[in-house]
Amino acid sequence: MKKLSKLLLTLSFALSITSSAFAVTVASWGGAYTESQKLGYGDPTAKKLGIDINWVDYSGGLSEIKAQKEAGAIVWDIIDVFAMDTITGCDEGLFVEFDFDKDFPAAPDGTPASKDFFTSMPSKCAVGNILYSWNYAYNTNNVKGTPKTIKDFFNTKKFPGKRAIYKSALTNLEIALAADGIKPGKGGAKIYKALETEKGVQRAMDKIKKLCTDPKGGCVFWSAGAQPPELLMSGEVVMATGWNGRFFNATVGEGAPIKQVWDGQGLDYEYFVLVKGGPDEANAKKALAEMTSTEGLAGSAKYIAYAPWRKSSIEVMSKGEPWYKDGKTNMVPHMPTAPENTKNYFLVDPIFWADNGTELGEKWEAMKAGL
Repeated sequence: MKKLSKLLLTLSFALSITSSAFAVTVASWGGAYTESQKLGYGDPTAKKLGIDINWVDYSGGLSEIKAQKEAGAIVWDIIDVFAMDTITGCDEGLFVEFDFDKDFPAAPDGTPASKDFFTSMPSKCAVGNILYSWNYAYNTNNVKGTPKTIKDFFNTKKFPGKRAIYKSALTNLEIALAADGIKPGKGGAKIYKALETEKGVQRAMDKIKKLCTDPKGGCVFWSAGAQPPELLMSGEVVMATGWNGRFFNATVGEGAPIKQVWDGQGLDYEYFVLVKGGPDEANAKKALAEMTSTEGLAGSAKYIAYAPWRKSSIEVMSKGEPWYKDGKTNMVPHMPTAPENTKNYFLVDPIFWADNGTELGEKWEAMKAGL
């Protein structure tokens, strides 16, 4: 049975190779996100280099690429992955290691690629794709006054009403400490230093607990990205944490009276990796360099409100405003990495959460159970 399963897997991959011969295949997450990648830099790269680029959906993780490798029939060239997957896959030899300033083009002003990335990569096998924000927003019709800081999210005296927050501890502990007076420091270093201590974790938990049990406040926990805008529009909550892209879609796409607040935001990320031994590794490497160039990454922001990893891309967008596909919306103000939006932020630390997520998750659930 095991031999038969492996044979079927090999045949399946072989058929995939035949159907996508002479093309670079990119595995990504599907939906509007993959569409923004395809239209923003995939199609332009294919046209410029004369290389067909196929986009396929996958569900994340490394199990599928490991199965392809085990079967001796790798069909993916490039994969869009989370930070920890780049680390694990790099350590296991699944992905190609990069020499960033050799493998990726400099910015238009000559700045080396490694200096043009918004921040450092989690591994030598990762190249940044997009950054998105965990921030908060409010319905301008339901709030008197103008919330401006992360402290305002917790200020139920000035802004009474329920808040919607993510169901898990991730980013909630960070914003709680930021609101409680800890300056994030470079990339959020001071926040994570505090969360390495029992006292710091308790401080964050207490801040959330106080908000959730406040008669003038209260918490509604969300799990799906579409919920925060919906909760704001229904009036069930007056403020909600969420993902900036979802708030953008509600505002620009649906005309919702929602305003985002960037103070204390958490920046999270997606990366590309190049599969070692992929069916078209040489062309895939060329395509990856072009897609993650200054102009390439700026292109995706025409279709979605995620920020390009290249700092120089913001300048390209600024000069080309209105940048959004509708021809009338300026996109730089909606970019998590825009200078105006990065005066007080933290970088979500994947290694911290990989090491501490289970323990903190248990404490978080115990706190929620006591509300």
